[in-house]
Amino acid sequence: MVKVYLTIDTEYEFGFTAKHGHASRAANFDRSIRGRTPDGDAGIFHQMDVMDAHGLKGVFFVDPLPGLYWGKRAVADVTEPILKRGHGVQLHLHTEWLALLGNRNPLGKRTGTHMKDFTREEQRTLIETGIDLLMQAGAPRPVAFRAGNYAANDDTLHALADAGVTYDSSHAPALVGSGDCEIGLGSEHRRPLERHGVIEVPAGCIGDAFGGLRHAQITALSYREIVAALRHARGNAIADFTLVSHSFELLCRKRERINRIVQERFARVCEAIAAMEGVETATYVSHPPQVARRQVDAPVLPGAVLLNGERMIEQVVGNLLYGRESVPHAEQDEKNPSSGATAARYWEIANQARVR
Repeated sequence: MVKVYLTIDTEYEFGFTAKHGHASRAANFDRSIRGRTPDGDAGIFHQMDVMDAHGLKGVFFVDPLPGLYWGKRAVADVTEPILKRGHGVQLHLHTEWLALLGNRNPLGKRTGTHMKDFTREEQRTLIETGIDLLMQAGAPRPVAFRAGNYAANDDTLHALADAGVTYDSSHAPALVGSGDCEIGLGSEHRRPLERHGVIEVPAGCIGDAFGGLRHAQITALSYREIVAALRHARGNAIADFTLVSHSFELLCRKRERINRIVQERFARVCEAIAAMEGVETATYVSHPPQVARRQVDAPVLPGAVLLNGERMIEQVVGNLLYGRESVPHAEQDEKNPSSGATAARYWEIANQARVR
């Protein structure tokens, strides 16, 4: 049985509040958490509606640091509906919020964009502060963590162990060398493993037809690629697969409209998981990830021109309709279709493959 960790990084938008000030909380909630648009909501409430309709459970990595800026109600408004519906709440931290906190900053005058910008002891303070904020908002003590932008390092893992957090999910094999994570693991580390006193649970990935790996994020893979990856995991006795999304991921880049392509993709993925024999969603509490006996070289879905090329075309169409559809790390590697020419090349190769 493959356990799918359907993870949603759930966060207020720091830049929006840095620009609009303290009074922006309601508007920030609507655009970043609720995903409100003239055509309906597409944030966590919609995502839970879809998951609930198919009997799935999600893991919401919630950033509680805005609670130091606005008060614990800002966090409780996020955690309470998630917990009420039976989904998991775990810890997520975007440290840029420290710049707005003044004398409420738990590190005094220290600020930084990423977790990795801080010492081990400072990171432990931030983690413990986040734990307290989540629990004050009614959440159970978190057992898992993901750094904002995946920007953790090995000191983060030490700090998590010091704070009594069991799991980390900041390592993304497909982003090694191109992302912000500085945990000393490589792209070959694709299964849960013990490191510095915690269990590291890597984000999922697939092979790319032009070489390298592709990150398993809702905006980074097509529906067909995700389904193929899950079938591949099942066929190769891979016990878990982590999918990544965000609370605002079903919106266009400006968060003013629903991105119908990504919204439909999310719905179809949930439907497919529910219907797929031998695959089910899990949380870090209901079915905790287990350290794999074999630590490296977990088989990954091989790249396929037709499969990958279809996604490229879909993304170009999405970019034309909605602007660049990416959210953090969905479009990091150079092989992604930043231009119509790249997609056209995929389409040309795909057509040649069909002729053969």
